[in-house]
Amino acid sequence: MSELREAAMNSKAWPFEEARRVLKRYEKAAPEKGYVLFETGYGPSGLPHIGTFGEVARTTMVMRAFHEISDLPTKLVCFSDDLDGMRKVPGNVPNPELLAQHLQRPLTSVPDPFGEYESFGHHNNAMLRRFLDTFGFEYEFISATEFYRSGQFDEVLLRAAERYDEIMAVMLKSLREERRQTYSIFLPIHPESGRVMYVPMKEVNAKDGTVTFDTEDGEEMTLPVTGGNVKLQWKPDFGARWAALGVDFEMYGKDHSTNTPIYDKICRILGHRPPEHFTYELFLDENGQKISKTSGNGVSIDEWLTYASTESLAYFMYQKPKTAKRMYFDVIPKAVDEYHQQLRAYSGQDTTQRLNNPVWHIHGGDVPASNMLVPFSMLLNLASVSSAEDKSQLWGFIQRYAPEATPENNPDMDAAAGFAVRYYNDFVKPQKTYRAATEQEREALLDLRDQLKAYDGPLDDEALQSIVYACGRERFDPLRGWFTALYEVLLGASQGPRFGGFIALYGVDETVALIDQALAGDLIKAS
Repeated sequence: MSELREAAMNSKAWPFEEARRVLKRYEKAAPEKGYVLFETGYGPSGLPHIGTFGEVARTTMVMRAFHEISDLPTKLVCFSDDLDGMRKVPGNVPNPELLAQHLQRPLTSVPDPFGEYESFGHHNNAMLRRFLDTFGFEYEFISATEFYRSGQFDEVLLRAAERYDEIMAVMLKSLREERRQTYSIFLPIHPESGRVMYVPMKEVNAKDGTVTFDTEDGEEMTLPVTGGNVKLQWKPDFGARWAALGVDFEMYGKDHSTNTPIYDKICRILGHRPPEHFTYELFLDENGQKISKTSGNGVSIDEWLTYASTESLAYFMYQKPKTAKRMYFDVIPKAVDEYHQQLRAYSGQDTTQRLNNPVWHIHGGDVPASNMLVPFSMLLNLASVSSAEDKSQLWGFIQRYAPEATPENNPDMDAAAGFAVRYYNDFVKPQKTYRAATEQEREALLDLRDQLKAYDGPLDDEALQSIVYACGRERFDPLRGWFTALYEVLLGASQGPRFGGFIALYGVDETVALIDQALAGDLIKAS
């Protein structure tokens, strides 16, 4: 066994722990289907949100970890439940009145309110695929509509008809009494209106593979369970899909966790071993509410990519998947800076440490070097004091601090400068509030100004930080009050960068001028 594989087999990183559980399924024999199947599901009832990306990203991380501990072939399937009936009109789409008349029709039969695709389901599927392709995921896309209508699901649907009573027994235990009276695992699709009908079955004929029921209008109708004439209710569909595809691993949100025993039992009834599952905590918006496709709260994938790199988003997804996390714009700068900290640490780490480093899982072991010379949080402060409208304004400061840096040689830095300007103007600038210095703070700021004016050393972070400390050490206890004053009086923010590094980047003379402006009240007047 190679050193890398041995380290991977013992790594405590969560993707390796999950990968080892999947490998254990095939200790005795390789999978009959010829590959190990990782699946991720998507309900296209609304535009794909960032949690959908997270599910695919995390599943990919487990699959990459699996490649290090096994030579078995793998496949990642992204399955879209686009045959589901549209239960309500999403609140974040144009032309909602166009959709209202199509309630209960499969999403792939509902017109596209954006006017771009043949249906709303096709539109949302295309959005999902575009997002996933942006990140370079390798996956096979499966549409439930095609899966049902093409006959790929027929064998399992016929088996579900044959074992209808057994599956119903599992489902009825989980339902309230009033729901039990009308529940069926099969949902017929009306051949004329195209609506998904939630009606009880009068007969399930396993021999003929048909179901008989009364429509909502009281008309008796018989339809085959095959060919897309019926679909399964969502809980039975989960287990049946696992059985039909032979899924080995699937992760989903905590809101599914109570249904896991149901999915597993139905998969077993239909003749297949349930997959390994991983339950992650949900993403929350700025108010602590679960983010949702239909309400459009939280941050979208496109919004994150407006302000930061794809890798920073993958880093955020890697971190503590079993802990609920706020998914709002203020998490972006921290994710960017921590991602680059981990990149810088990677080169000096041994094999075990590297396998525990998030960047190994983000890049599949092919980890690039960071060329970010300045933290993203520092760029935000630089954009703030310079009122930058374009990244070229920031490059003037960056190149004085690091003369060898160029946008061509430091593409991460160049992209981050553009992101910082956007983020500053959209989020920081509207919240900036300067205040006047107290007498104690004024005294310390004048001392800092005078020492900087007399400084003739290099633009060295540590030397300048020592000056900042010296000006505050005897005047503030705790010293944190001094740094709060610097941020609030000079930057108009409640928190900020390591100030010596900020001076080195912004410039000594420029910082002297900034202090003069603050003490004269000019920053307050201009804000």
